[in-house]
Amino acid sequence: MRLRSGGRSWALALLLSVASAAGVWSLEEAPRNPTSPGGAGAPAAATPGASSTAFDPQKATEAYLARMPAAERAKSDAYFEGGYWLQLWGFLYGLAVAWLLLGTGLSARLRDLANRITRRRSLAASLYFAMYLPLVSLLSFPLTVYSDYFREHRYGLATQSFGLWLGDQAKELLIGLLLGAAFVPLLYAVLRRKPRTWALWGALLGLGFLVFGAVIGPVFINPLFNEYKKLEDPKVLAPILALARANGIPAHDVWEMDASRQTTRISANVSGLLGTERITLNDNLLKRCSLPEIESVMAHEMGHYVLNHVYESVLELGLLIVAAFAFVRWGMEKALARWGAAWRLDGVSDVATLPLLVAIFSVFFFVATPVTNTIIRVNEVEADIFGLNAARQPDGFAETALKLGEYRKLAPSPLEEILFFDHPSGRNRILMAMTWKAEHLDDPKVATGGAAAGANPAATQ
Repeated sequence: MRLRSGGRSWALALLLSVASAAGVWSLEEAPRNPTSPGGAGAPAAATPGASSTAFDPQKATEAYLARMPAAERAKSDAYFEGGYWLQLWGFLYGLAVAWLLLGTGLSARLRDLANRITRRRSLAASLYFAMYLPLVSLLSFPLTVYSDYFREHRYGLATQSFGLWLGDQAKELLIGLLLGAAFVPLLYAVLRRKPRTWALWGALLGLGFLVFGAVIGPVFINPLFNEYKKLEDPKVLAPILALARANGIPAHDVWEMDASRQTTRISANVSGLLGTERITLNDNLLKRCSLPEIESVMAHEMGHYVLNHVYESVLELGLLIVAAFAFVRWGMEKALARWGAAWRLDGVSDVATLPLLVAIFSVFFFVATPVTNTIIRVNEVEADIFGLNAARQPDGFAETALKLGEYRKLAPSPLEEILFFDHPSGRNRILMAMTWKAEHLDDPKVATGGAAAGANPAATQ
């Protein structure tokens, strides 16, 4: 699950991306492309001859990159670079919505209506949120429908009809209402009762909610959008469970989800926390990739589990949340001193300040995008290395990285990768695999490039 700019409202994005932030360290997804070279075997430059000293990782990498047609690569670059602008437009659009709610006094009127219905502060805060979230979702809908529906279909990444897509949006809204109606009253109770230290207590509450979301996501939220069933095919299940056992992962099942009902992308993940952990792959991965490619993907995902990236991410995101709340406190004090009276806001503990709080949060995390991307990208590099060592499928790994490049820019500049990439670029991933291969040419399977030539398991079912 990915947080999409300009799509979900802030609360829903936060609540539904909790599992992603803390538990779903998924391999970045890629669209299905009938011209993909998956399963075709390693290119000649990536298959060493009689002399292993002649194998050049750089040349092998370039040979893999050359397999993507120029037109497909240009399309991928255009899609991914367009995402840079979507991040900016989504950020500015969100600020405009917040300014509209505050500047017109609409937020204050929603608060007054909630207070007329009930005198209980916690219930009034929930009622305010129950009106606020649908309104924000409606105001944000034009950008959401463009970025998450029309644009995805234009680039061949989506499969849902508009009606089914709208149904998923309605589910997200309902989940956001239920979870937000519980979180917002708690947050504003902290703001009210801890006037001097609310930034710290608010950050702890946010971190607790993040963990809560990671725990309930795989079991209660994700199945609302997709069907999950246990993977039964022994040709695929057996090597995945063998990988798990060899790396100390207490897994007895692997789950398959029907992602094809929504997308053409392939993905896999290890999700959950505190006993709800699951190893999951989607049906597109099974249909499109060879068994060695699947093994390389699942070994990568297992690396996140073995290297404790779930818990690392909770800690790292927790520190970011603390910094964000400190920034929000400073920003709210400044904004309320200047515009509070005009907006009819009664201090930070007034629930009508929610659009302001959200706007300042968005400023912090927009500026911190390179930081959050780097946190994730570093963990992804570690999982890549783990996966190569565990599965020993460098060509399968390279083939998968090339597939990911069908929608993700393959060879960005170093600065571009730092600023906009939350995973290593395709070129760097393939180079990593070929460098690993160069050091393991004593393994006959590695040396012949047989990993990428394995049969697609779906073809034999």
